Amino acid sequence: MVIERVLARTRTDGFARYVTDLLLELCAIDTTPRSDVSKMRRAEGAAFDVLERELGRLAFPGARVERRPINPAIQHHPHYSLLHLTKTAERPEGLSTEEAYAGRSNLVYVVPGSSPIPPIFGTALNAHIDVIAPHFPPRLEDGVVHGRGACDDKGGVVAILAALRAISDECLVSGCRPSGNVVGMFVIEEEPGGNGSLSLAVDHELKPLYDNVLVVECTGGRVHPANRGAVWYQAQLTLVGASCFEMFAFVNEELEQEGRAIKAESRHPLFPQRPVQTCHGVIGHVGEHPSRICGEVSFSLHFERPPTDETEALVRERVEFALAEYVGRYGDKTRASDASNEKPRVVRHYDLRREDRELIVDVHGSAGHMGSIDENDGAITKMAAMVRALVAAKRKLVEHAAGPVTLELTGRRENGTLGLEGGQGFVPTHSMDEVTARMRAAAERGAEAYLRRIGRSESGAEVVRVTYDKLHNAAFDGDPDSPAMRRAVATAKHCGLWKDEPVTGWTVSCDARLFATEHPGMPVLTFGPGYIGHAHSDQEQLSIAELVRAAQFLAAYLILGPDAPEHRPA
Repeated sequence: MVIERVLARTRTDGFARYVTDLLLELCAIDTTPRSDVSKMRRAEGAAFDVLERELGRLAFPGARVERRPINPAIQHHPHYSLLHLTKTAERPEGLSTEEAYAGRSNLVYVVPGSSPIPPIFGTALNAHIDVIAPHFPPRLEDGVVHGRGACDDKGGVVAILAALRAISDECLVSGCRPSGNVVGMFVIEEEPGGNGSLSLAVDHELKPLYDNVLVVECTGGRVHPANRGAVWYQAQLTLVGASCFEMFAFVNEELEQEGRAIKAESRHPLFPQRPVQTCHGVIGHVGEHPSRICGEVSFSLHFERPPTDETEALVRERVEFALAEYVGRYGDKTRASDASNEKPRVVRHYDLRREDRELIVDVHGSAGHMGSIDENDGAITKMAAMVRALVAAKRKLVEHAAGPVTLELTGRRENGTLGLEGGQGFVPTHSMDEVTARMRAAAERGAEAYLRRIGRSESGAEVVRVTYDKLHNAAFDGDPDSPAMRRAVATAKHCGLWKDEPVTGWTVSCDARLFATEHPGMPVLTFGPGYIGHAHSDQEQLSIAELVRAAQFLAAYLILGPDAPEHRPA
């Protein structure tokens, strides 16, 4: 049987070495999105050089590879992500679409299928080459590659290449080919919002070549016909004569409460686990990414004279009070171990130190992808709880200090403005318009709660401006019994990956939604190696065994085609 001969090629030591070396090579290239477009262009080009080298070694008759330019017309599409990453102090307006994507492209590889009988069908395999900051170089330890991009999403890129290589090697011997067209899509800029995939989703020359899409992401080897949605917020706080930093703590509280309300309302058969996460990734100059949980942040209390031991004791008492409330709601991650290293997620929640006329609170959390917020620990939300407790005790603090007390984000002096960024997940029970309106109203309520506390009369809308100009991914729910999903279930069973489990949506958002919304009714699945808990984290990693299993699945999926046995989902 052809499929068994192909899979046998993936079970050799040489195949494992191939995927290991390729993943290490790709992860060594820093493809972090950045304001310097020329650096992105060079890094993307270096990654594509590696992919073209490997694709050029494949033996499929009639196959072609091309760097397909980003279509600037996507700037008029409702799912286009604005180019905030190109803004700098010297270039506050950023670059135009034409400037940002000049000389940049996706890499597309097309293999004609072997089926001579119309209608011609095909599968698009999509994975992204960009990664989030901070980049850190790869290393191999005990069969596991550690490094930025290992599972999100260069492991997915390697899985596609490895699957094609296994089929190609058999093609040289027996002439076998995938039963339908294969369109390999290696895309840029998934992390900032998906403009790379958007350019391909609206590409009318490519669309006739495929009738289903499999987006390769770190799903832990599970197949999903649906994705939760996500939207990134930006909140600009502006307040004269009072503290934006103190106000942030009340804005944060209302955003968290609204996120919990949306989660409580989220009842959908494909999302029984209600993957509705609220993430706060950036405050002021601290944080790397809206959907990367902020793991470390500090704030300071400034006094007119050096604080006494009694004042320090009062601050510690209020911080401990807030911490008890926080862990009661979010859990105590000092008591939860990280499965990757069996160490506590958080060694301790905070440190309190004295420096001259300041008390500094260093707040410790656990970073990671916003999809893993329940396992990790958001330092910004923890800090907000502490700041609210200290604001409530402000009068007592002033009495102890015999003078004014100012709370500030460490390393930043109050200048009347403060920027926040984060993300809100949602499932198809809620539209993006509803979610964005509710989160905006929540931020304004939080601001008003602070304003009333200090005796101010402004409305929240006057001091908080919430926008959603960055990532805005719609949730989608595909057919769990589509021909493509049945084919995927049959493939997973053949490869030993299916456990007769219920079909569910993926608890994360990715580029899959661009194809699902652009082509309603077309099956769009998500599958891949690695775990979301490792993505965006400081422990990002992927085991070679997982990577090989993913390559086996993809190879079998392409070989089986639409005539796979009827294994209907449980």
